[in-house]
Amino acid sequence: MKMKDLKSIDKKERQGKVEELKLELIKARVNAPKTGGSKVKEIKKTIARIITLEKMEEEPKIKLLKRKISKDKS
Repeated sequence: MKMKDLKSIDKKERQGKVEELKLELIKARVNAPKTGGSKVKEIKKTIARIITLEKMEEEPKIKLLKRKISKDKS
């Protein structure tokens, strides 16, 4: 799933989707030797996207300040 699709889903549905994907991941790992690992990789990416989106919504936006480092010319 793309990030824009995940943003349109509410929080409870996303949590349910994570649980569903975890079960699908277990099944995909069992079948990986037969079918290859591409399905496993895609499921893991989708789970990571959902978790990242959850964290982005929870935490306040923090701006990183760049500080200038001056060198001593002594």
